[in-house]
Amino acid sequence: PEAVGLLALMVLTEARRPARTAPDGSLVRLSDQDRTRWDRALIDEGHALVRACLRRNEPGPFQIQAAIAAVHADAATAEDTDWSQIVALYDQLHALRPDPVVALNRAVAVAELRGPAAGLDALDALDPTRLDGYQPYHAARADLLVRAGRPGAPAAYDRAIELSTNLTERRFLERRRAAAVARE
Repeated sequence: PEAVGLLALMVLTEARRPARTAPDGSLVRLSDQDRTRWDRALIDEGHALVRACLRRNEPGPFQIQAAIAAVHADAATAEDTDWSQIVALYDQLHALRPDPVVALNRAVAVAELRGPAAGLDALDALDPTRLDGYQPYHAARADLLVRAGRPGAPAAYDRAIELSTNLTERRFLERRRAAAVARE
């Protein structure tokens, strides 16, 4: 089942690839992607694989991650995303694999479900020393600080930029940082 779960995750990830970058090559966040560009045939294939996993009733980390991707793929718009189901799936994933990256992803989902302040509270409950060298932690923190109207986002973006090894991500973060500076 885990091999099928991994395949489902890869298929669902590939289905969203055409919408992940703008024509100029810049990064497009999941919430801003044109979902009409997602490959519906691959999404259908991914859903079928996830259902096959569910029928086996032997959940593992790849299967749960595939289920999370399937929930995202089910939403016609970002606003239609079933964040309560995603949080529940991250809870299940964290029970199987209690690591800080899973907890970070759960905190981001909590922010979508309950608001940026709740997401920041979930981030604050994590051990920052275990995530200090992880660029997405700082990027998520910066985004939630901006969305919550709290200070400190530019410094969090600075750390995320410092840790970024991908030029496209770096440019995206630099634009987000400039917007955060303008708000403070």
